[in-house]
Amino acid sequence: MNNRRKLVIALGALSVGLARAQPAERLRRVGVLMNRPASDRDAQASFAVFKQGLEKLGWADGRNLRIDHRWATADAKSLRPAAAELVGLQPEVILASATDGLAALRQETRTIPIVFVSVSDPVGQGLVASLARPGGNITGFTAFEFSMGGKWMQILKEIAPRVARVAVVFNPVTAPYYASFLGPIEAAARLLAVETIAVPVRDPAEIEGAITAALGRKSQGGLIALSDAFTAIHRAQVIAVAARHRLPAMYAFRFFPAEGGLISYGIDRVDLYRQAAPYVDRILRGENPGGLPVQQPTKFELVINRNTAKALGLTIPQSLLISAEVIE
Repeated sequence: MNNRRKLVIALGALSVGLARAQPAERLRRVGVLMNRPASDRDAQASFAVFKQGLEKLGWADGRNLRIDHRWATADAKSLRPAAAELVGLQPEVILASATDGLAALRQETRTIPIVFVSVSDPVGQGLVASLARPGGNITGFTAFEFSMGGKWMQILKEIAPRVARVAVVFNPVTAPYYASFLGPIEAAARLLAVETIAVPVRDPAEIEGAITAALGRKSQGGLIALSDAFTAIHRAQVIAVAARHRLPAMYAFRFFPAEGGLISYGIDRVDLYRQAAPYVDRILRGENPGGLPVQQPTKFELVINRNTAKALGLTIPQSLLISAEVIE
């Protein structure tokens, strides 16, 4: 064996030895609390883009990161134990889904950093000190400004001009901010000569009875489902009630018309989870969540289900078609 070959073999052995001697990369831990069941396709899509966002920033689940996630529902009986389990695992940061998920986690910890997604009123609920300087251990991404309520009413009246009475459906437990939406909705309704009826529901079994009791058997009724985890989880039932009673209905999220509802105008929820990944990355790299400003949405989408409009005998105005995604 010549000297050159001996040298190559020796260097190779040295490289292998050094590689074996290198300490394993420290596994960081992130918790994720979803306020939807694992069967919810929108929730799965949201979780997937969050993971993809972290991967693009160098965090791979199973390599240098462990993601512990819990699926729940908009029900304190499932959210609180799930939040307690996650906090007990002592992750370095937790991603919280919506107002109810954040509230459950806040009951369990005031020290572990939390990044929230799709919370409507973090300042009004006392969750952060301000949007610019949240302070404490919480920051994240809001869902809507309450003025959106007026926009929902205007769009509903535009696509269904004959609507004269509108039931506004929400769960006061999972949407404690409901009154802040009702004000703009009622103000817009007065200008449009529409009567509004607040319809609080706390159990899915109440949905149909509460809506029919509010609107009676008169025609020209309509429906607005507030931005609410309860109505989102039970959306199939809400959509079915609207179809049975031939109610033009306005929703806050795209998955409603995608699953048979008439129309939605609101944020791209999945995109918010993509935006949350860089905040989690920054916290893992040492930044204080209290110094990261709460971000408000800038991207909104109008989505119309053309088949549902046809079934209701509605002609979609050109003014809406120009800017809408139309589902056939």
